[in-house]
Amino acid sequence: MPPAKTRSRPSAPGTGRSTPPAAGWTSMPATARLVLADGTVIEGFGLGATGKAVGEVCFNTAITGYQEILTDPSYAGQIITFTFPHIGNVGTNDEDIETSNLASASGVRGCVLKADITDPSNYRAARHLDAWLKARGIIGICGIDTRALTALIREKGMPNAVIAHNPKATFNLDALKKEAAEWPGLEGMDLAKEVSCTQRYDWDETLWTWNEGFGKLTEPRLNVVAMDFGAKRNILRCLAQQGCKVTVVPGDTKAEDILAMNPDGVFLSNGPGDPAATGEYAVPEIRKLVDSGKPVFGICLGHQMLALALGGKTMKMHQGHHGANHPVKDHTTGKVEITSMNHGFAVDVKSLPANVEETHVSLFDGSNCGIQLKGKPVFSVQHHPEASPGPQDSHYLFERFAGYMVKAKG
Repeated sequence: MPPAKTRSRPSAPGTGRSTPPAAGWTSMPATARLVLADGTVIEGFGLGATGKAVGEVCFNTAITGYQEILTDPSYAGQIITFTFPHIGNVGTNDEDIETSNLASASGVRGCVLKADITDPSNYRAARHLDAWLKARGIIGICGIDTRALTALIREKGMPNAVIAHNPKATFNLDALKKEAAEWPGLEGMDLAKEVSCTQRYDWDETLWTWNEGFGKLTEPRLNVVAMDFGAKRNILRCLAQQGCKVTVVPGDTKAEDILAMNPDGVFLSNGPGDPAATGEYAVPEIRKLVDSGKPVFGICLGHQMLALALGGKTMKMHQGHHGANHPVKDHTTGKVEITSMNHGFAVDVKSLPANVEETHVSLFDGSNCGIQLKGKPVFSVQHHPEASPGPQDSHYLFERFAGYMVKAKG
């Protein structure tokens, strides 16, 4: 592998030129390419799986939790650029996996790193990140000037691209450019169906404790049905931590079937893709669940689809929000919390009807981060209160949901 200190610089968008790695790497063949839809070709060195994959390139500003990020089902269809330069230095393990589908990467198409992966140095490390990427079929590229690529995304928006890794360093660039240019992008894509469970299951695992691992719920006080659009495991753990026995059902489950299970509340999970596309089959059912009077809580994609069910609209964002350092203000408490985020679509607050109030707002760009149906135990947030990875400032939202359910039970 090349030394971690070297990197390459992307060409300006639209040039169609191939940008070689920086000085110091030229004696080694560049075994990977990131080919943008505008024809820009960025050279680097391959990591993880070989082959090619097409997706939307985003950047994530978190400085920890790369394994949780790479297994977050909400990243289906995306290629993640890590702005933090040292990715892989704590290795990987079997606990920090966020998808319930352990046999796959749940849709993430690839990862872009500045530096080569160093040997892991952490007592929990069980596997080198490179070997872990290979095992999960995730293509990686390093030797990239990720600061320049991030600046490009901030200026031009999230581009479609193909990431390719060939140990022989041979590529059909014309074919890769064509594939990147012709990929339709995430708008209009229902990706939740690719990462949702296919049959219902029960969840009773609680949060991780230092030197003890995960706990187990033995005496549940509440019953929650979670609609799975790409649910993260730590969200389910947070629900169980509140004493909730969680029954996870596929995202296309009918409201009648959910209500027949007599839940104390219904949870709408996170997930990938365009909420309007997934909402074609999910929103009518969510509307019925809201009308039932049951407490409803949504996160991320669940938040967006709840907004659609209540009469609002969603929109594609320019660069999205991906990171673990996003400040959000909770209007219901007046407090500011630092949150974890991962979304490329947002709720258009101007489209919300009068009976829906905005409860949370991003202090980065003013975008909507939370709503509540006035006078009803129905609410949702755009950010990720389960904090995996990220700060735990928003864990109170699970307590709020449990409180609504206890009150509704009388």
